[in-house]
Amino acid sequence: MESGNAIEVRDITKSFKIYMDKGSTFKEKVIFRNRRRYEERPVLKGISFDVKRGEAIGLIGHNGCGKSTTLKLLTRIMYPDSGSIEIKGRVSSLIELGAGFHPDMSGRENIYINASIFGLTKKEIDRRVNDIITFSELEDFIDNPVRTYSSGMYMRLAFSVAINVDAEVLLIDEILAVGDVNFQQKCFEKLKEIKREGTTIVIVSHSLSQIEQICERSIWIDKGKIKEEGRPKEVHEKYLSTMEQERMNRIEEEEKRKEEEWQKAGREENTAGKENEKSQGEAVNRDRSKEGELKKIPSFCNSNAIRRGNQKIEFTNIYILNHQQEKKKLVRTGEEMKLMIEYRCASQITEGTFGIGIYKEDGLYCYGTNTDIELKKALPIEEQGFLEITIPRLQLLAGKYNVNVAVHSKDAVEIYDYIWNVIEFQVFNTKGDDGLYRMDTVWVYNGKEIIDNR
Repeated sequence: MESGNAIEVRDITKSFKIYMDKGSTFKEKVIFRNRRRYEERPVLKGISFDVKRGEAIGLIGHNGCGKSTTLKLLTRIMYPDSGSIEIKGRVSSLIELGAGFHPDMSGRENIYINASIFGLTKKEIDRRVNDIITFSELEDFIDNPVRTYSSGMYMRLAFSVAINVDAEVLLIDEILAVGDVNFQQKCFEKLKEIKREGTTIVIVSHSLSQIEQICERSIWIDKGKIKEEGRPKEVHEKYLSTMEQERMNRIEEEEKRKEEEWQKAGREENTAGKENEKSQGEAVNRDRSKEGELKKIPSFCNSNAIRRGNQKIEFTNIYILNHQQEKKKLVRTGEEMKLMIEYRCASQITEGTFGIGIYKEDGLYCYGTNTDIELKKALPIEEQGFLEITIPRLQLLAGKYNVNVAVHSKDAVEIYDYIWNVIEFQVFNTKGDDGLYRMDTVWVYNGKEIIDNR
């Protein structure tokens, strides 16, 4: 092991047998031997990294990528199929809190049992037992059987033991949500104190903010391999951007599947003999009653769309284009979004006012405008036409939004077509700001403007 290193991981691999069907009793195993089919599923595919003495690193990645497996290999709960792991110093692991606790023994007795598992002698435990009890805040219950503890009390006692064994290497797996809010903060401050004392720490967590506060380095594991490592903030931005893009891709695939189902349903209805359909776009005809009129909901609309108006002017298609002029319902904060509205008019109408409204999926009204507000006039109506509404820089933050569209007479007395929830779109934001709407800001520090050069 190189001087200054506390942990050295070299090209480790690990696979697991995933059984398709496995007998649980001896009889089933004997009679149904052919059921023991399994596949080898690789979890780690040759990862290597070093951890300096006194350094704190975070392991991040989506579920199933190999983070917890890596930590269990470090604790020697399991061993790699190939490769090597070297660790220098006493190891304490906060993976399965309370492992080894006996429910019929008191909290005090379990402290001795659990601390001995971590390698402490009885004399060492005697010196620490009061500190452990005080940290757990369970003085009034410490001599009661552990089976009488709530789950929060149980976790607090287990954490207090693990955190007070003076380990040189501390391995932590998703256990910082211990007890109430005050105790969680207490645990977090204790970890910072341990780090200042020179303890080497490896954390597996989905809480990226916690890793950024404690760790000097993050390692992003993806599909069993290290995809990126470096400063936590930089690695986390790339990780979040990738995860958000994958989520958006899944949503987009689901949208395509729904659209295909709608088109298929429309073709089936047309085949059944609906010759009186006015438009090929109105493939799915669901009747909604509003003020005694039957309203046809076109196939380009959401399934929960509501329509009203006399349809003297009629929307025939509505869709969204992204900044690359692609038909998509996924838009990134800060990029261009274009709403395309197509219509036809079978009546002698010369002008109309078009309007849109944007709502968050929980019904919060975000924005609304129309041609009268923006242009101070109605638009001339043709037999067929289309309207492009471009938002050069969409400032809405991450979430799902619905669009309402309308066209009515200039005085708004006669509504030609009005569709609520006509189309929905998703906004994704990788910058990390929170809220509903991004505001442009200028930051000046000590008289000098701070520029984001990313």
